[in-house]
Amino acid sequence: MRRGRRVVLPLLWVAGLHLVALFSGFFAPYDYAEQNRNLPYAPPSRLHFRDAKGMFHWRPCVCLIAERSGTFGVYDEDRSNCLPVRFFIRGARYRVLGVFPSDRHLLAVSPPAKILLLGTDGYGRDELSRLLYGSCLSLFAGLLATGLTLGLGALLGTIAGYYGGWCDAVVMRSVELFLALPWLYLLFALRAFLPLHISPSQAFLLLIGVIGVVGWARPARLVRGVVLSGKERSYVLAARMFGGSDFYLMRRHVAPHTYGILLTQAALLAPQYILAEVTLSCLGLGVAEPVPSWGNMLSALQQYDVLVSYWWMWAPGGALTLVCLIYWLLAGALQARAEGIAH
Repeated sequence: MRRGRRVVLPLLWVAGLHLVALFSGFFAPYDYAEQNRNLPYAPPSRLHFRDAKGMFHWRPCVCLIAERSGTFGVYDEDRSNCLPVRFFIRGARYRVLGVFPSDRHLLAVSPPAKILLLGTDGYGRDELSRLLYGSCLSLFAGLLATGLTLGLGALLGTIAGYYGGWCDAVVMRSVELFLALPWLYLLFALRAFLPLHISPSQAFLLLIGVIGVVGWARPARLVRGVVLSGKERSYVLAARMFGGSDFYLMRRHVAPHTYGILLTQAALLAPQYILAEVTLSCLGLGVAEPVPSWGNMLSALQQYDVLVSYWWMWAPGGALTLVCLIYWLLAGALQARAEGIAH
């Protein structure tokens, strides 16, 4: 029971992260591509509960900011011109789940003020909005690529373990080849053969395909080991004697033994594939601007002045660290639970 509770908490965190990513348009105050060239590298907005006269207000306010004359990236607040933060306000239009149009946002302020909880980038775009929209692409690229990898690994590993012979030999030699190759450089090589100038949706699908196909070897080897053991169990042999087909035996009696391995591998592979997407996009081989992903947002840190002067531009790196930590906690809890069941 205690091991089950250890799994539930990180699983809820993972589900919550992906739920926020799915509804990023609602949680984001502004459109990810909306520019304000008067606010390049504006710092995060300060929330004030007292007005210029010192009176306390329950609703926080955001003051107008303006760039200091003769400087770049240095801003002053106008405490005499503050506007309250409003919830469930209408703003930029977006599509919920990519289908249903809406213009409701969790919070915002009335123009001309802007609430910039994570500041802006060099084009004056809200960093929080881009971070939330980018989470949808980065998180689900890793999740879908993980599904593709585990699907290929489970299929080939089951065939190799169940049938043996030349099937096993071919699959296992391919596994050894893929395990021997450095997968990051293999990703670069595969991506280099693909067209560079493609639409964001095509780039997203290509990323999923390339990342997902590269990593099938390790899950396939693990599944093969489980299938080799499972197919020799007495109830499997009895079902075969009663005329059970190979497909029935694999689906009904052998495949269920691999589910625990596949779940643990999913928790381990998802953060790796998210990192792979971020790396490719950061190097300009993934989704291109203006569509945000955590990778092309972090590419701004390649400029030294941005790296040392604007700390809020590190926000995608902090979000990436948090996501990887939660996934690794989930993987550890799943592995501990599987070991407890085995004993």
